[in-house]
Amino acid sequence: MEHITLLLAIVIVTALVFDFTNGFHDTANAMATTISTGAMKPKSAVAMSAVLNLVGAFLSVEVAKTISSGLVDESGISPEVIFAALVGAILWNLLTWLVGLPSSSSHALMGGLIGATVASAGFSAVNGGVVVTKVLIPAIAAPLVAGIGAMFAAKLTYRIGRNTDDKQTAKGYRAGQIASAGLVSLAHGTNDAQKTMGIITLALVAGNVVAPGSNPPLWVIVSAGLAIALGTYLGGWRIIRTMGKGLTDLQPQQGFAAQTSAASVILASSNLGFSLSTTHSCSGAVMGAGLGRKGGVVRWSTATRMFVAWGLTLPAAGLVAALSEFVTKQGDWGVAVVAVFLVASSLAIWIVSRRQVVDHTNVNEAGEGPADEPAGVVTTAIAAVAPPPAGEATSPVSTPAESEPARPAAV
Repeated sequence: MEHITLLLAIVIVTALVFDFTNGFHDTANAMATTISTGAMKPKSAVAMSAVLNLVGAFLSVEVAKTISSGLVDESGISPEVIFAALVGAILWNLLTWLVGLPSSSSHALMGGLIGATVASAGFSAVNGGVVVTKVLIPAIAAPLVAGIGAMFAAKLTYRIGRNTDDKQTAKGYRAGQIASAGLVSLAHGTNDAQKTMGIITLALVAGNVVAPGSNPPLWVIVSAGLAIALGTYLGGWRIIRTMGKGLTDLQPQQGFAAQTSAASVILASSNLGFSLSTTHSCSGAVMGAGLGRKGGVVRWSTATRMFVAWGLTLPAAGLVAALSEFVTKQGDWGVAVVAVFLVASSLAIWIVSRRQVVDHTNVNEAGEGPADEPAGVVTTAIAAVAPPPAGEATSPVSTPAESEPARPAAV
């Protein structure tokens, strides 16, 4: 690493910061259903997920190769471009985490890289065929495949257990949820950790440290795996609440079906080199599992807002990255300005999040947390994505006494 310049070092550190945000942003993908059904305690769940994310980072480099040598033309990429791309991705991750919204860290990174590349070298530097076949098509197909698979898997679990004791069945599926959640975490490591490996490798290619087309060096794999594991351990409690309580009401059978279906889709895509969104896969699986139980419902208002955010991820991250690239290419002072902007924005988001803390102690308490933030722009965004209050739950098993406060008798 003797040829790494100060700018390249800044880019690598920023990439690892993105990897860290990816870890706590996407912990919900693996553990939300396990936590919401009580199969595991919150802190134990994220600790197990962190270890398996780290292990998964060492299992494959196919996704990393797609990002480092397939998505954009390496000859038109500079470290400044990659830095700008990471700024767009990190800020989108932090904003969506603040409002408890499950969105794709992968697509934030892709959008940031595309936006910064276009601003620097034009549309010709983006490999449109790769974007369509390995990013956009999986983005649409993954939640559909995972959702359909989870729906039929949930139906099958209820059919198999229809003549058994409900409590014993639920206990058995809680054990199954632990195994399937571990599989999702392992799959998340094989897919998402590789994206940071790919972006760091692309930066090394741009800085003439490694040859074009090279696999990620071992130190890149290790550092990316550790960063995503640490982020995972801290837990994205706001998003866990939305995934576990906001989209649908899950029983252990449904949680097991959702996690198994999502893990299958993610592992298959990692093997094929698709830069898949684990968020899309897991969210689709949760909704499919919600429909797999007789009388089960999906809160489509929450789901619709989530779909809109998915559609905004690529262009929003891309726009911020393009603006950042415009500033960074002005010279060293431009890089410094963008770096200060990133740090200040991140700090401001963290300060706002402290006004209403969501952590392992209240993650399963619907109706509290992000939805109770003070008035302002953030409140508007939060109100649009937060799960409905406990009194407005649409669970088919709720009773009037559970969903409405008691009223005094008329005199």
